[in-house]
Amino acid sequence: MKDYFILMADIVDSRKSNQNKLMNNFKKVINEANRENIELMLSPMTITLGDEFQGIVNSANAAVKLMFFIEEKIIDLDAGFKLRFVLVEGAIDTPINKNIAYEMLGDGLTQAREELTINKGSNNRFYFNLRNKPKSKALVSGMFLYQSIVDDWKISKDYDLIAKFIKLSDYKLVAEELGKTRSQIWKRKKSLKIEEYLSVKSIINYISELT
Repeated sequence: MKDYFILMADIVDSRKSNQNKLMNNFKKVINEANRENIELMLSPMTITLGDEFQGIVNSANAAVKLMFFIEEKIIDLDAGFKLRFVLVEGAIDTPINKNIAYEMLGDGLTQAREELTINKGSNNRFYFNLRNKPKSKALVSGMFLYQSIVDDWKISKDYDLIAKFIKLSDYKLVAEELGKTRSQIWKRKKSLKIEEYLSVKSIINYISELT
């Protein structure tokens, strides 16, 4: 048996949303994640139970990159939902399905599913269960800081501006594109904690690369 990195996620409070709009946006986000990050995956992100997906990725760092891509794609599309993620390093007994994340069995997949179910009632949205326990703990702590920033952003109200910051970085370019004064946009960059967001992303990526 070989260990793999199993990434699963589900939509937080999916029953409270317009179901048709929710599923259309969810599918759009996951399809774009697969199309633009195929090099990170052994088995693509596959929607399984309507409001959940699973896939097999190359490494913990690949999983973190996918999480950030998906989170930022949700912002870019103003998709109207948040995800709860679980990354488990565990065994898969059957061959890896490279086309769709179905028809695979193993303790790792079972454990990931259990972790997702157990944590549905929690306010935390990111869980790591890796063989390297100190690394798991550090990633959970890093993601806790990340979540404290992004979950304060207001959907629709903030997302268009945040998407511009992520794309352009320089507040002067953002101001020019939006037709706002540099002072206005600089203040919004500070209040939205964009620099802190970029810093914590960098730290989490670094931790995820450690062996």
